[in-house]
Amino acid sequence: MSPPVPSDLGYVPPDGGWGWAVVFGASISVGFAYTFPKAFTIYFKELQAVYSISYSQIAWITSIMCATTYGGGPISSILVNRYGSRPVVIFGGLLCGIGMVSAAFCTSILQLYICVGFITGFGLALNLQPSVIIIGKYFLKRRPIANGLAMAGSPVMLCTLAPLNQFLFDNFGWRGSFLILGAILLHCCVAGALFRPIGAATTPVKPQVTGKGKDALKEEVTEDAMEMGSPTKVPMEDKVEEEGGKACCEKINQYLDFSLFKHRGFLIYLIGNVLMFLGFFAPIVFLAPYAKHIGIDEYSAAFLLSILAIVDMIARPTTGIIANSKWVRPQIQYFFSFSIAFNGTCHLLCPLASGYMGLVIYAIFFGLAFGMVCAMLFETLMDLVGAARFTSAVGLVTIAECCTILLGPPIGGTLIDTFGDYKYMFIKCGAVMVLAGTFLFIMNYYNYRMLAKEEKERKAKEENTKPVRTENEGRNSWNKETTRDGPELEPLSKEQEGLKEEVNGINEV
Repeated sequence: MSPPVPSDLGYVPPDGGWGWAVVFGASISVGFAYTFPKAFTIYFKELQAVYSISYSQIAWITSIMCATTYGGGPISSILVNRYGSRPVVIFGGLLCGIGMVSAAFCTSILQLYICVGFITGFGLALNLQPSVIIIGKYFLKRRPIANGLAMAGSPVMLCTLAPLNQFLFDNFGWRGSFLILGAILLHCCVAGALFRPIGAATTPVKPQVTGKGKDALKEEVTEDAMEMGSPTKVPMEDKVEEEGGKACCEKINQYLDFSLFKHRGFLIYLIGNVLMFLGFFAPIVFLAPYAKHIGIDEYSAAFLLSILAIVDMIARPTTGIIANSKWVRPQIQYFFSFSIAFNGTCHLLCPLASGYMGLVIYAIFFGLAFGMVCAMLFETLMDLVGAARFTSAVGLVTIAECCTILLGPPIGGTLIDTFGDYKYMFIKCGAVMVLAGTFLFIMNYYNYRMLAKEEKERKAKEENTKPVRTENEGRNSWNKETTRDGPELEPLSKEQEGLKEEVNGINEV
């Protein structure tokens, strides 16, 4: 196990108990959020034939859904800060169901963009962020393991949904399948019901008020009363106006902490991830269509996603256990960078795969690399900014990532339409991800060096100020002792004065 990590939440997370039920609910919500856009690609070929559209046009459905899921991050974070994770996830599940049921009655591709892309995508956004956020509130020492288990819900869902979608399509058509999928997505509401609120308010610490504390409180109240009654103070109306001017910014900062853009580690993570997502989802979106393109039957093409999901399912919790070890957790950012570069290397080698067995081998390595990245995607962000600021951080990151998520699959579809070959799409995605992994590795090395240097300077500064502080504390303690001894010596001085008077009286006599 990794060494203890200090909590910045104001309380100590339980690291178990009901937290495991929360992890189970989070795995369902996260599973649907990540898996549904991938599993939806089973219907691409039929929708292309129905609406007579190109690869790039059909890819916009998944792109809009993924971009809305990530772009809705700040809204989701604000709602979580205001209402908590439970009601947000339940409302998101309702939106997902409404979006897919509405999609069953669509008569144009534009209507599918709205129902599947925007409505269902926003419902998934209200499932993803709250599920990740609440894990950070329940876990601290075991957080990488909890995150890995929650993220494992995605491959479990993919392993189930990919063949299920093919079965539904063969038996009910795409419209009937959309109605059934809408009902299945309502299970997100059940998952959200497991998210019992937790926080400092649930474990209050009674403050001990000493006599000194009471006196200090009385003095503060007296000073405040004098300030309110003093004619030399600024009128209360002016104070209210000044506070009103700051109220808007303070209210926004209360829900989204924009000071994170001054955080060096956060900026490195943000730039690297924005670049990574340009090639992150496109290979999954086009894996099944690619298999069909080279002559593989539909069920075997769908089974490739199941193979990827099975390997991914094992890779995520395993990665969480490795990331939680005392050797990896202190340098988890390097492990994350390696995972991204490994993912990109798999895509670069994909065009070398020939036949179905080659694609099976690619799916195995891709599932391993994909699981490693997803298991640490949010853990590395929480490691950089802390659990207290994670809610704001995840909202700001997802809104920035949605642009590249939106453009990734359509750019891949455009390359396929232009060259008539899938290999250029895989090469583009692989090159982008290798570049992102290399960037994060170099910049994280720089960040660790700077943090070590800043810590060294801080310690040196503390050591330099320590002698001065000790001398001042000695003077203050001497003054206090002198003041304290004054009243105790008064009776003795009075006795001495009395003796002098008596002596004077005897002399006079």
